[in-house]
Amino acid sequence: MLFSSLTFLFAFLPITLILYFLVKDKYKNYVLLVASLIFYAWGEPKYVILMILSIIFNYFIARLIDKKSKTKKLKKFLLFITVFVNIGALFIFKYLDFAIENLNVVFNFNIQPAHLSLPIGISFYTFQILSYVIDVYRKKVKVQKNIFTLGTYIALFPQLIAGPIVRYSDVEKQLKSRTHSLEKFCDGFRRFILGFVKKVLIANNVAIIADTVFNDPSAVELGPVAIVISLLAYALQIYYDFSGYSDMAIGLGKIFGFDFDENFNYPYSATSLTDFWRRWHISLTSWFRDYVYIPLGGNRCSKLRWLRNFSIVWLLTGFWHGASWNFVLWGVFNMVILLIEKQFLGKILAKIPKIFTWISTFIIVNIGWLLFRVNTMDDLGLIVKSFFHPEASTADFLAHNFSIVSYFLFMILGLIFMFPVWKKMTGKLLKWKFGRFILDIILLALFCVAICALVNSSYNPFIYFRF
Repeated sequence: MLFSSLTFLFAFLPITLILYFLVKDKYKNYVLLVASLIFYAWGEPKYVILMILSIIFNYFIARLIDKKSKTKKLKKFLLFITVFVNIGALFIFKYLDFAIENLNVVFNFNIQPAHLSLPIGISFYTFQILSYVIDVYRKKVKVQKNIFTLGTYIALFPQLIAGPIVRYSDVEKQLKSRTHSLEKFCDGFRRFILGFVKKVLIANNVAIIADTVFNDPSAVELGPVAIVISLLAYALQIYYDFSGYSDMAIGLGKIFGFDFDENFNYPYSATSLTDFWRRWHISLTSWFRDYVYIPLGGNRCSKLRWLRNFSIVWLLTGFWHGASWNFVLWGVFNMVILLIEKQFLGKILAKIPKIFTWISTFIIVNIGWLLFRVNTMDDLGLIVKSFFHPEASTADFLAHNFSIVSYFLFMILGLIFMFPVWKKMTGKLLKWKFGRFILDIILLALFCVAICALVNSSYNPFIYFRF
């Protein structure tokens, strides 16, 4: 089930809200847990069993780690078992076929792939589970003794399948007691509508332009202009798709009384790649920092060990996004650029006018998205070759794909609002006497337009589901 689906908007969410606010506070988590399992089972009925087993296993292993708090060796062994089981499940469903494929190529084996379908959101909820158990081991949080409360945290539907990655430490108190108010409820709906509009009106429409090239780069003769247009469209698609989902998740969290951390902070306004990764998918970046990079030694070690730690994090970041060599290459690309920035360009970048550092950063990020988006390495080679084919006619490309011209308006809107334009507009509007009322009218109008667009369109994927 998608947040941007009519079933969710006009059936699942209203029913859940009615039941949630009818019951007493002590039963609200139970309503959320049942609703979340139904939400997950709607699209993945067989894998809801995996989710339930994961809740049960991690509940008891965390209790054991807490109980054996004075036995360090046993605690470490139990933590190892936890990491092994959770990462093992992730490996089997997400990376097993990739490993088999590469073993067959390297060693000339003939192992048949398992062809297991990927449980939606497994990368997200696996990291949430690990953050809980690791923090129990570190004594940063108290072990949760109510299995249903822990289940609510793990399965909570607003952020279950595409983040943000919410740590148990951030919602520990909220799971026990949280504030509900009309103001918070309305703020949540405003944030949800904003994310819904970003997803349906911008991401879905610019995706049609991007897919023209990336779904089949051999279908039509390409040139640099066509590739740049499609790559720019994809950059907007992935941003508005993922940040839109995060907005909807944060908004839904507020509706149910939770306060989730921000996951995006206008990343395309970054003036260095380091700055970009402080703004993009913040919950993932901070997770790798706190649970991988720092435990490995961070930067408080020799330069060689720091380089190892840094490389491991970015290789894992690439692999986290998908079982394909293009994701690994994307991770390595980011790693190399970041190393160059940190080791050689830090002082130089500080002296260059911001407009030039912004342009160079935006170009670098888009080159990275090219590695990220291609379906195969052969497609990557074809697109790169086509880029250096200046005699290819842009007019011929547009004539062959004339329908995409009508979506250029959404590209323009996407380029405008990838900067804090909306934030500044609303800030000024709210200073007026009737500013809040005007803003709500605008949001409702945009929501109605987005609903109409959703009804008339069959194209409505969330691209981060596959991660």
